[in-house]
Amino acid sequence: MTVFITGGSRGIGRAAARLFAREGWRVAVGCQTGREQAKELCRLLQQQGCDCCYVSGDVADREQVGRMFDEIEARLGTVDALINNAGFALQKLFQDTEPGEWERMLAVTLTGAYHCCRRALPGMLHQKRGSIVNVSSIWGITGASCETAYSAAKAGLIGLTKALAKEVGPSGIRVNCVAPGVIDTDMCAGFSEQTLQLLREEIPLCRIGTPQEAAEAIVFLASERASFITGQLLSPNGGMVI
Repeated sequence: MTVFITGGSRGIGRAAARLFAREGWRVAVGCQTGREQAKELCRLLQQQGCDCCYVSGDVADREQVGRMFDEIEARLGTVDALINNAGFALQKLFQDTEPGEWERMLAVTLTGAYHCCRRALPGMLHQKRGSIVNVSSIWGITGASCETAYSAAKAGLIGLTKALAKEVGPSGIRVNCVAPGVIDTDMCAGFSEQTLQLLREEIPLCRIGTPQEAAEAIVFLASERASFITGQLLSPNGGMVI
């Protein structure tokens, strides 16, 4: 079984790659800017016996997505599970968000998932099986002040998940969504200790989540352990959003 993880070189994507490898999957790590990190991750997974490769490209570009899939299929076979994890943070007042920033956010996070789903589905439809997991955020559920573009893009992923699950379910393909809460990744790196402490106080479990905890939800939904689950939203957030 082959899994393709976009945005797989660091954070939640990296943790998911390691978990998939541990469970015996062939792993394709997608990246755009983190090529050295993706190379290092693949070397590590290969040393552990995983059949792994990394592919580099911009998911917002349909042709680059096609090239990445061509490379994966040549090296690892048909993509059985797609994890749409590519994305980035943008913390700005709505009025200060430039049109180009808004468009880029939607292009990477939402249109990128569209491109990847469009390219993955023919193989899944041919096999009459497959799994897609879209990585959203709690801000896609509730919205976040000063993160309007990010919230809108992540909310779009939730809508995509629900609609596509209904459409491809009869073909044996499942589509689900993971919406992590505050997770200890690069997106939190710029937060002060005071901000992090305020966030901990908002979370009933009183701590920040780990990439591994978010990745566990992704791997579960992609696997046969979730064989009767589709169109669903799973949010590992420590109780911050209930």
